Amino acid sequence: MSRYRRAKIAGGTYFFTLTLADRSSDLLVRHIDRFRNIYRSVQERRPFETVAICVLPDHLHAILSLPDGDADFATRWNLIKSGFSRGLPAATSRSASKTMRREKGIWQRRYWEHAIRDDADLARHVDYIYFNPVKHGLVTRVSDWPHSSFHRHVKGGLLSLDWGGDIREISGSFGE
Repeated sequence: MSRYRRAKIAGGTYFFTLTLADRSSDLLVRHIDRFRNIYRSVQERRPFETVAICVLPDHLHAILSLPDGDADFATRWNLIKSGFSRGLPAATSRSASKTMRREKGIWQRRYWEHAIRDDADLARHVDYIYFNPVKHGLVTRVSDWPHSSFHRHVKGGLLSLDWGGDIREISGSFGE
């Protein structure tokens, strides 16, 4: 079995990408209230700060800051993933190992994590998170995607509602 090394920085800030096993699924947005409730419940039991998050149909990106002295993001994501999966039907095609481990096969087992190094690194990753729905062609403006903390940042005066522009204006200007 492979052993993955993960950065474990107590009180650190991390960027994450978590993905459903079925990349054609829209399970996360179809059950967005379920996801939000589980996420909030885990956050109450094992505190962390959500710097930025965007939930797309088949994956999500998030930046979390952990409390001082705490580097255990793995348990938090395990609780979120298992809590979300509980009560949902199992994937129709599960591997033998997922069946044996009583996994529903909804999530990919692993996830991507990156320890944020500095303010510039943080800013790049926040931009990436917020622009992701546009990149995937789900909306033409960042502000049109409802499942993002972008709206909280606009409300707090950290970003303007037109941040990221309008992809229709950008693509239209190249053809003129």
